[in-house]
Amino acid sequence: MHALEFRNVKFSYGENAFAIENLNFTVEEGEFVAILGHNGSGKSTLARLSNGLLEADEGEILAFDLPLVRKNLYEVRKNVGVVFQNPDNQAVASIVEDDVAFGAENVGLPRAEIGARIDFALKAVGMENLRHATVSRLSGGQKQRVAIAGVLALKPKVMILDESTAMLDPRGRREIIDVVLRLNKEEHITVVLITHFMEEALLADRAVVMNRGQIVMQGTPAEIFGRHEELLTYNLALPRIGQICKGLREGGIPVEDTLEIEKLAEEIAKCVS
Repeated sequence: MHALEFRNVKFSYGENAFAIENLNFTVEEGEFVAILGHNGSGKSTLARLSNGLLEADEGEILAFDLPLVRKNLYEVRKNVGVVFQNPDNQAVASIVEDDVAFGAENVGLPRAEIGARIDFALKAVGMENLRHATVSRLSGGQKQRVAIAGVLALKPKVMILDESTAMLDPRGRREIIDVVLRLNKEEHITVVLITHFMEEALLADRAVVMNRGQIVMQGTPAEIFGRHEELLTYNLALPRIGQICKGLREGGIPVEDTLEIEKLAEEIAKCVS
């Protein structure tokens, strides 16, 4: 089943150009999709359209075959959760467990069910030992994990992360990506990761490149990053391991392109033996 489906979708912020134009795009249930693109390419607009924070000017958006129209927003938002870039903008309570409970309380769940969901969400993001901590005193990575837990407490089928690691240091980014991978593989949550960190896209089942509100490339990460020159035309660079492969070839070591460190080591060993 399609978790998300965009059919000929257009959206404009009132300017001359469309932020999203004639977009046809699907995400399968259980899939991990990375969406890449430079600033202004339409990535964040796609995220906001996906759970009704924005309304399409034209076309149709469906979540699990349910049209994303005003009368269905409540149901859609229970299934499609969005985590944004700045965790400070998402905090609504001073204590971690209260913050995580906010969404579940707003949909009117029984108190016992809310408690169970808080426990599930905090355990899923590895924050159960900090449930009574003050949110403002957490690190950036911890705050973002709390934001993810708040979405998880609603038990969504789809989680969209809109540049959710952009404001974090490398350690914080690794923490969040590890959590996201675990949720996708163990909890079978569909993940749409919007990012400008090429290395994060390597972990996805499928990578999608957007430019001027349209999808211009898509395929496995290996397929996308194998098209070096085309990526450059969209102001996107190779991930670091891809840059290393390219640099080695330019230096006279004819390694094949790979996105795995172990395989690169094998390639180098074959070339120098």
